[in-house]
Amino acid sequence: MNSPWTSPPVKVGLIGAGPWARAMHARMLAAGPETELAAVWARRPEAARETAEPYGATVAGSFEELLDRCEAVAFAVPPAVQADLAVRAAKAGRHLLLEKPLGPDVHAAREVADAVAEAGVVSQLVLTKRYHPATREFLREAAGLEITGARSCYLHGAFLGGDFATAWRLEHGALLDLGPHLLDLLDTAVGPIADVRATGDPRRWIELTCEHENGSVSQASLSGTVNLPRARTRIELFGPGEELVYDTAELDHEECWPILRREFAEAVRSGTSTPIDAARGLRLQELMALADPGRSGRAY
Repeated sequence: MNSPWTSPPVKVGLIGAGPWARAMHARMLAAGPETELAAVWARRPEAARETAEPYGATVAGSFEELLDRCEAVAFAVPPAVQADLAVRAAKAGRHLLLEKPLGPDVHAAREVADAVAEAGVVSQLVLTKRYHPATREFLREAAGLEITGARSCYLHGAFLGGDFATAWRLEHGALLDLGPHLLDLLDTAVGPIADVRATGDPRRWIELTCEHENGSVSQASLSGTVNLPRARTRIELFGPGEELVYDTAELDHEECWPILRREFAEAVRSGTSTPIDAARGLRLQELMALADPGRSGRAY
């Protein structure tokens, strides 16, 4: 991260112009020097213009025009939209910066992962916490521990109202939105998850019990409808030694973006994805499906 960037910036087209696209994607990609925000395309042209103009990016008139103006595509749209367009972008030879979850269900996620593999393009997931130095230190320490069990939570009140109380989040709830973060961290820190059971309602509060291949058991509490002063993400690892705690309360998430941007650009220029790629996204989608294989006819 300390070495200067000497390659040409990766030209990235952004799909979506909602609050998350404006707050994170657009400004991160425009900050460079590893990337350049080349164009923005959204369903509402006026929103695309508001997102693109502060950074001098082009407003694309169509998805095809966006592809013509970039070598990589970043997504800030609902999972179903991302899954459809990501397959098309991969087939067009564009590298992908993907949001979680990869798609609305396992079938859609597998189509994205398969398209990425068949096209040979680079993919990377915006699992934001994974790019923070404190998270990486936690995972490094966890790798050296004997873990018997773990407790975790990801709680906030964003679904109660405001910019992030979007239709897909209100429909699917915390499992699809917050689940990828905790399942990813538990699967990495404790060990590969073999099975997941769930109780509760993902639109209110859902509890996950994970059985890991090494015999450990972990639990995760997820909710987007609780009144808290700030989001709470916490993981506690227990075993014969001292407990290890990961808590995001004091973390500055602004530290994630330069690392995410640099690693994506390095992956594109080298042609080799990081482990946090579309295949990882499919794995997380499969774990969510274990937790809820068919609630209301859906397979997450």
